[in-house]
This record gives sequence, C-alpha cells and structure tokens, in this order.
Amino acid sequence: MANTQGPEGNYDPAGSTQMFRAFVDEAPQGRQQQAAAPAGPRVGLIVGVVLAVVVVAAVAWLALK
Repeated sequence: MANTQGPEGNYDPAGSTQMFRAFVDEAPQGRQQQAAAPAGPRVGLIVGVVLAVVVVAAVAWLALK
C-alpha cells in the first residue's frame, strides 16, 4: 500500500483512511442501484397478491351464492 497522510497529517501506514473514504464515497451510489433494482419484481409481487385475493374472493362469492 502507498504511504498516505491521515486527515490531521498523521502517518497512516495501512492507508485505511483512504480506503474508508473510498468506501464512504461509493456507498450511496450502491444503495441507489440496489433500491432501484427490486422495484420491478416488487410491483409484480403486489399485482400477483392482489390478483390472488380477487380470485379467492370470486371463488368464495360463487360458492356461497
């Protein structure tokens, strides 16, 4: 690893401050991508559950009629 300076100018032999800053800078982008990805399957799941409830209600209504 490269020898880096910490925020106060302290010697950081492992470069952990630089790695931490890179992680923090990348984290929000990763969360946005993760939040956007399941939106399609989530909508499909909701539509499927609503459709199943409608079908069960229709079958129950016909059975009790």
